[in-house]
Formats: sequence, structure tokens, C-alpha cells
Amino acid sequence: METVILAVVIAVVVLGAIGGLVVSGRKKKQLPPSPPAAPSAPATPSVTAPPAEPHIGEEAETPHDEERRTIEEVGLPEAAEAEVPTVTPEVPAVEVPEPTAGRLVRLRARLSRSQNTLGKGLLTLLSREHLDDETWEEIEDTLLTADVGVTPTQELVERLRERVKVLGTRTPEDLRALLREELLSLIGTDADRSVHTHNGIGTNGDEIPGVVMVVGVNGTGKTTTTGKLARVLVADGKSVVLGAADTFRAAATDQLQTWGERVGARTVRGPENGDPASVAYDAVKEGIAEGADVVLIDTAGRLHTKTGLMDELGKVKRVVEKHGPVGEVLLVLDATTGQNGLVQARVFAEVVDITGVVLTKLDGTAKGGIIVAVQRELGVPVKLVGLGEGADDLAPFEPEAFVDALIG
Repeated sequence: METVILAVVIAVVVLGAIGGLVVSGRKKKQLPPSPPAAPSAPATPSVTAPPAEPHIGEEAETPHDEERRTIEEVGLPEAAEAEVPTVTPEVPAVEVPEPTAGRLVRLRARLSRSQNTLGKGLLTLLSREHLDDETWEEIEDTLLTADVGVTPTQELVERLRERVKVLGTRTPEDLRALLREELLSLIGTDADRSVHTHNGIGTNGDEIPGVVMVVGVNGTGKTTTTGKLARVLVADGKSVVLGAADTFRAAATDQLQTWGERVGARTVRGPENGDPASVAYDAVKEGIAEGADVVLIDTAGRLHTKTGLMDELGKVKRVVEKHGPVGEVLLVLDATTGQNGLVQARVFAEVVDITGVVLTKLDGTAKGGIIVAVQRELGVPVKLVGLGEGADDLAPFEPEAFVDALIG
């Protein structure tokens, strides 16, 4: 009996499990109803059809009887003009240089401060009651220390001894007048110290601008002097073209161009490390075309010990002379170098005919006597002196103003 009951229970459990599986299967097979298809939509083909030919708007599907126009007859829509911002380049303001007349007089205080030792030293020695041999030796040493040079110093001391002996009683005013006269005689007042910038006659017979070459050793302030000289000429009412023939230093070319822009002078330049003679030739050519008054040519700062480079400097001058004569060759010397500047001057004078000297840095530790020594060595006058870093600190050399600054 127990066996029969157990079999019935097992059968009921098995039937219940089978019924649950069936009901569960039916529930999983029910899917949500799909939306009704549009009645006008065609049945989806079972095979993918090839893509239809492309249509261009409705005109491709429904042809019209209108006459077709060619592309030449169809006007294009006008494009809106784009507003282009106007960029105005910044043009540096052209400066008005300080007048050159009396410029050295205006710089007298600066000159007297730097040259005080020479003038006051001589006056102090000459004011002694007894001028014995030892005092005259001190006077001679003072002149030599000021870079006057041996021969000019001996000449000056001899003349002073004779005149003091004749003068007898010596007041400070008498001594000052005596010393002024002798220093002026030593420096010279009859030389032509003007920078020759008058027009020349070219090789073809036409008038050409005045040509000024500026030469000198590296470090003397040659490029700066050329730029300042342009200001001097512009202040005197002349139009200037600058030639940047120092092609070995890009900085020198840029520097010269900046100087020119400040006074409205155009700079002719060439490629870096290019032929300096070619640039100089082009500068004169442009000066002729523009009708300029003066062409300033800044040459490379040659070391006077380099023979090949010095020969090239002579070539620059010869090439420029194919246009016409070079009116001025200015040698720039650093006044602080003293007697060493004479060595440079000799070599440059052998290569090109120096016509004048520009002494720079005369406001520093320079010895004013170098003016006398350089003039004696070259036989040409000092025409310009540099008395500071300012743009208008290059002044025409005036012996009277210079000596007055020396002796106070």
C-alpha cells in the first residue's frame, strides 16, 4: 500500500513539473504586436534590388518643355564682398637733427671735463714763479702724456720757453693767452675742415652726387659715425643715400639702416657676405637715379694687419670711381687708442687717399693731443669729433672752440 501511494505522489510531481515547463515555453514565444504596415507601402522584396539612378530634384522625374540654358547664359550669384581689414605699416617718424653750426661750442662743457688735465696742468706749471729745467721737463711730460707726440711737443716747449723769457712778468691772463695762441698754432687754423660733399662730374660727363667713403678699424665706431654724419648732412639741408658696404656684419647693415630711417635717408644693402664693391657701386647708382646730394658708403671694419682685406678696400674705391670721383675718404679713429691709432692711420693712408679724420670717443679717457699727432702723421685735418653717445654728438671740429675747452 505504501508503495502505491509513493508512486502516485511521484507521478503527480512529474506531471506538475511538465505542465510548468509548457506554460513557461508558451509565455516566452509571445511577441509584442508589430505596428500595422501602411497600406500604400509595397511589400519588401526578399532580394536586395540594385540602387536606382540618381535624380536631381523633381525636374529629373517630370521633364518640362522649357528651353534649356547654357552655363554662359546663367548668371552667377554675386558674392558678398568680404571686409579686409586695412593694415597701415608703422612708418618711423623722421627726426629733425640738431643744427651743426656751433655744435662743438654747445658741447664745450663735456669736452672740457674730459680734457681738463692737459689745459690746467700746463697753466699750473707755467704759473710757477721760477721756470727751471725741471719745470720745463714736467711741461714736456704733460704734453707727451696727452699724446701730442714727440716732435710737436719739442716744438711747443721751445716756443713757450722763448716767449715766456721775453714776456717777463706773467699774469694768469697773459699765460692763458700765450698758451691759447701756441696751441692754436700747433693744431692749425688754416686747414679746410669742411666735409667735401659737393656734386662731382661723372665719367659720362653728367653731374653725380658727392661721394663720401668712411673707413676704419673694427671697434672705432665707424658705422655709428656714418649714421651720425648722415644726420649732420641732413641738418645742413642735404639729401643722403647710405651704402651698407660692410656686408660681413649683418648687424652693421641693420644698424646703418636704422640710422638712415631716423632722418629719412634710404639705405642700399646687399646680401650677407656679398661683394662690398658691388654694394658701393649700386649705392652710387641709386644716388644718381634719385638725384641725391650725397652718397655715404660705410665700409667693412678692416683690421689694418690683414693685407688682403686692405687691398679689397682699395678695390671698393676703384669700383666706385667708375661712376665718378670720390670726394672724401674719412678715416675714423678711436681717440682713446692714442699713439696706436697712428699705426692704423699709416696703413690706411697707403691703401686709399685719406682726406680727413674723424676722432670718436673724445669725451672719454682720450688725450686731446692725439689731434695734433694724427694731423702731423697724415698731413690731413681732423674734420669731425665725437663727444658722446647721443645722436647729435658728432660735431665739426673747430680749433678755437677746442682749445678754449682745454684751457678753460
